[in-house]
Amino acid sequence: MEKIMLWQKPPYIEYTNNGFEPSITPKIVNDKKTAVLVCPGGGYGGKADHEKGVIGDMFNEHGINSFILDYNVAPCHKFAPLSDIQRAIRTIRSLGFEKVAVCGFSAGGHLICSSATLYDYPAYEKADEIDELSARPDAFIPCYAVVTFQDEFTHLGSRQNLLSDEWQNKELIDLFSTEKNVNKDTPPAFIWHTATDNLVPVRNSLELASALSKNGVYFELHIFPVGCHGLGLAYDHEDIGIWSDCACTFLKKLNF
Repeated sequence: MEKIMLWQKPPYIEYTNNGFEPSITPKIVNDKKTAVLVCPGGGYGGKADHEKGVIGDMFNEHGINSFILDYNVAPCHKFAPLSDIQRAIRTIRSLGFEKVAVCGFSAGGHLICSSATLYDYPAYEKADEIDELSARPDAFIPCYAVVTFQDEFTHLGSRQNLLSDEWQNKELIDLFSTEKNVNKDTPPAFIWHTATDNLVPVRNSLELASALSKNGVYFELHIFPVGCHGLGLAYDHEDIGIWSDCACTFLKKLNF
């Protein structure tokens, strides 16, 4: 399957750089009705290559279908990335996939956490019958994710890129602090981070895990003692590189 454009006319396109149009790229290896949507990081200012297709390939090697999301980054409207992932999940469902998980890294992790906690938020006006489908992911996998936009623990660059001149707006900071939006209907999560992350503090993942625990949501948490930010598959770190096998085992327990 070739790249799939998400809209005929994307919302907020007038705010985007050079009329960018979001898309998903399928990596389908079997006829299971399950898939993982992969969201690379990049501080909402770019998209890291080592968190794109190779992540989808990893899921494929474990017998799990995948899609790679090419979403809006700055300059864009503050609700454009959330619109993109909501629409992507709905589009994958429209293709016959009954269960859709999301996996994201750093700021892409923030985006999937937003999708898992704001799936009913009207980020864009409904365009067609695809938008009648659920945008709620069936599981989410935040990898060294930006979880909160609160001052003490956020990655300020991600917040500034997404919110632009509204980066100090308390209402928006609260809305995009995903740990504040966790409730009993939040989907199951597999979370991993390194304790020595020098860019996105590990407290982001700890706050998310705490919120999930308080709401009785099924989750798995892995904190590796030493490692920098942005490791991706981390195959050159023997202790950390196990995260991908563990994440796929987690998904298979959920019948992916």
